[in-house]
Amino acid sequence: MKINQNTVLQGKRVTLVPYTSAHVPRYHEWMQSEELQRLTASEPLSLEQEYEMQRSWRDDADKCTFIVLDTERWSGQACADEDCMVGDVNLFLTDAEDPTLGEIEIMIAEPSYRGRGFGKEATLMMMSYGVRNLGITKFEAKIGQENEASICMFKKLHFKEVAVNSVFQEVTLRLDVSDQERRWLLEQTNHMEEKSYVELKLPAGVLET
Repeated sequence: MKINQNTVLQGKRVTLVPYTSAHVPRYHEWMQSEELQRLTASEPLSLEQEYEMQRSWRDDADKCTFIVLDTERWSGQACADEDCMVGDVNLFLTDAEDPTLGEIEIMIAEPSYRGRGFGKEATLMMMSYGVRNLGITKFEAKIGQENEASICMFKKLHFKEVAVNSVFQEVTLRLDVSDQERRWLLEQTNHMEEKSYVELKLPAGVLET
């Protein structure tokens, strides 16, 4: 999605940056993991296919992707993005009849970062961005039944279980963003700062085309 190609969302634990070609080799490394393939219902891709996927995600109007970085390691430009990557977060706007519905996915790929609040903050920040910038009023999350940690996290974020698909062994959770939920969400993310990726990080201020 081009709308976020120069957007950085900086929080306490995590910083969200647009998914660029510089992130692909590390992402490709992650996705060789059979555990991550299983949890994300993904097939392994070649490195070239991963680059093609990155380009399509950047250009598609119905996919909004951020790479999740460790704020502490990344701030002050102490380390390159790819050395601070911990996961990714996605919003898919795939219901042509309802552009206000976003399907959200979060992956904390680095095992040492799981269970420490990184996924929760990244998810809240993405939801806040979706509500404020993309007009989202309803969120869905589709999660493998075995991924109890992720299901539990979404329920803590006020999502309710609405369906179970025994064929795909998948649970669907949903959150309708009422005025009260919107206020809660914006309160949870009032520390979040939106910045320019070009100004913060990229040399010579050149965006990928």
